[in-house]
This record gives sequence, structure tokens and C-alpha cells, in this order.
Amino acid sequence: MDPLIKVKEAHQKGILPDDVFNLIVKRFPLVVSGINRIENASGINYPIAYVDPSIVLSSSSSYDYGILFARTIPLIFENQLQVVIQISSPLIAYGLKGTIHAILAHEFLHYLNLIRKISKMELLSDEISGNLFENVYADSTRLFEPRAVFNDKTLLLHITKKFPAGFKDFKLEDKTINFWIKKDLPINNITLDTNIVKLSTEAISKIKFDQILLKKIEELEEKNSKLHKKKYL
Repeated sequence: MDPLIKVKEAHQKGILPDDVFNLIVKRFPLVVSGINRIENASGINYPIAYVDPSIVLSSSSSYDYGILFARTIPLIFENQLQVVIQISSPLIAYGLKGTIHAILAHEFLHYLNLIRKISKMELLSDEISGNLFENVYADSTRLFEPRAVFNDKTLLLHITKKFPAGFKDFKLEDKTINFWIKKDLPINNITLDTNIVKLSTEAISKIKFDQILLKKIEELEEKNSKLHKKKYL
């Protein structure tokens, strides 16, 4: 699958202007280098990723909203679980290299934890949180400790810097608002309760998992547990 296929289709339909399309294509190698970096730092293949020609805005019942620069989406086809990473076009167009790599790594941690919980039948549906602050907290509780997964000090620094308590990059957010949202480029509005995982017990029971991946995740769980014990000693 061409990870830029949806972006190319949006450009052909006139939804994305030439300058924005060319910028995304020009900067896409930053995504490729980030995925290669994550695979080298973890020893695990990155899931399928593609670039979406829109920005996702997640809102709660109040007036606040958040910008989602990437999402981890589970799909089930013929008893096979396929996790897909959806990357927003504004992240590629306006994000710094360190930011792009940090977000890709963050979603990779989601991917690993999602596989872990589904394989152990611990996940029927994620909890629904009522506002964006609660959602950020819930997001952080779903992840492996980055140090248990990655052996790349610079990548770990990027993750720590960008995700102290939920993702924050004011420059990227400002550029996305001014150069994307205010220019009426594609937006996908969702509510918090649509950005959760919903899987039935029957669907989960039929999934065939990659046993090599599950073994690696078990090893990461052990490392994760040791790091947490050291943290609280």
C-alpha cells in the first residue's frame, strides 16, 4: 500500500492545493526515517502506516478541543488483527523532525500495548473519558515505559520532551491552525467517545496473533515491570 495514496487522491480531486501537496511529499522522508529509527531502536516491525489528507479535531461536550496528529486504529479482517497508524498531513507538513519521530514512537507504544491487552482478553472497550484533560491522562496509562522499548537515547529525549503529560508542541499547533484549519483544508471532527477501541469478546477470541510479536511483548513487559519497580523504590 502506498502510504501517500489518500493524499494523492485528495490532490487529484483539488481538495489539497499544489503547494501543500508538494510540501507533504517533500517532507515524507522524515516519516520513513522515523519508522526505520523506531524499528532499529525496538527490534520490532512498525505496523502499517498511511498519511491522511486531513487533520483530526477531537472535542468533548464542553467548548475545548484537541488536535490529533496521529491515531492508532485496530481493524479485523478474516480473524486477523491489523493495526494501522493514521498520520495527519499537517504533522508532516509543519512538524519538526524530532516531533514527527516522537509522535510516531508514541503511536508505536499504543500499538504494542493494544496488542498486549487484546491478546490477553483485557480489552473489550477502552474507557470513555468526559473531557480532554481526562483523555490525556487515560492515554498515558495505556503505554509501555519508552525506556523499556527503545534503546535510542535521542529518540527517548524527543518522547520525554514532547509528551511530559500529553502531547504539546505549540509551534506545530499554531501552524496547523493558521495554515490548515483557517484555510479550510480538510478537517475530520470527532468526539472523544469515537476515538476509543470497541471490540467484542467473540471477535477477540477468533483473532490469530503473531506469536513472535507476542513473545517480544512479553519480554518488554518484564523490562517495563522492572523499570516501574526501580521508579518507586
